Amino acid sequence: MSDIKSLLEELSNAHGISGWEGSVQQIVSREIAPYVDEVRVDSLGNLIAVKKGERPSIMIEAHADEIGLMVKQVDEKGFLRFIRIGGWFDQTLLNQRVIIHTRSGPITGVIGCKPPHVMKDEERKKIVEGKDMFIDIGCASQKDAEDLGIMPGTPVSIDRTFATLQGDRVTGKAFDNRAGLVAMIEAMKRTRSKSAIYAVATVQEEVGLKGAKVAAFGLDPDLAIAADVTIPGDHPGIEKKDAPIEMGKGPVVVVADASGRGIIATPQVIEWMAGTAREFAIPIQLEASDGGTTDATAIYLTKSGIPTGVISVATRYIHSPVEVLSLSDIDKSAELMARCLETAGRHFRI
Repeated sequence: MSDIKSLLEELSNAHGISGWEGSVQQIVSREIAPYVDEVRVDSLGNLIAVKKGERPSIMIEAHADEIGLMVKQVDEKGFLRFIRIGGWFDQTLLNQRVIIHTRSGPITGVIGCKPPHVMKDEERKKIVEGKDMFIDIGCASQKDAEDLGIMPGTPVSIDRTFATLQGDRVTGKAFDNRAGLVAMIEAMKRTRSKSAIYAVATVQEEVGLKGAKVAAFGLDPDLAIAADVTIPGDHPGIEKKDAPIEMGKGPVVVVADASGRGIIATPQVIEWMAGTAREFAIPIQLEASDGGTTDATAIYLTKSGIPTGVISVATRYIHSPVEVLSLSDIDKSAELMARCLETAGRHFRI
């Protein structure tokens, strides 16, 4: 478990918003290279690790990007206006410390807004929206900021580091989806599958499942597994009827997400995963949700269709700088993925 924790910490602390996943991909490449025959990067930036073998060929994937920000404008006083990259809840942005990633190096900033002391009563009752926030980097003028290499399009990430909570629970930014990356890498270390395997760290999932679409089209695997995170309903403010999944109860096998607008896994895929879990005594949770979706939706609609399943890690407070998960869930998710790679040929005759 210590290897899982240390790798998750390194990946969580790395910075890689959608479109700028390079530093994350470097870690994935280093970790996965000893277990595959080839590592390459495609034209969109997806990292593809190939383990040669037999059919059925299987694509396993986890997206490498995290939600972030991008500089929209540098004003005359050197403050930065920004756009949101990915699905932010604006309340989580205010007063965060951030890193602006310029070509000459990282620059620290803080997100501010109009002080509450000078707000009118009706203003205080409203949520401050992202459009009313700005990034303060301490500059006095537009020229000062631009001389640092800051311009429209410069990526910005949250400055928050990994920390240990009680038991096997940890917190940090970007567990969505560095947890999936850890599970995928660990599965490649453990599996003894004879199938050809494409382990892919995809890009730009948070802004439209873009990397997965390109990778799946190019690889055209027989089967696919997406590793991601999902929302548990085991903390105050949410009811079990809205999210029955619990943290610490094992990997989550997704039957359907986004009320069916995302993926609806076929019965054969569900039996592949659930049957493998039974065979190897791995506890699982089944999920049918009305929330968001994953790269699996893009993959299973590629070409003439690719049977695709999802193995998720229950993670609290996703799309925030303080996501929380149980390390045992990553461990068991990796184990289920590794064993599914081995049993695929029994469930699919290709």
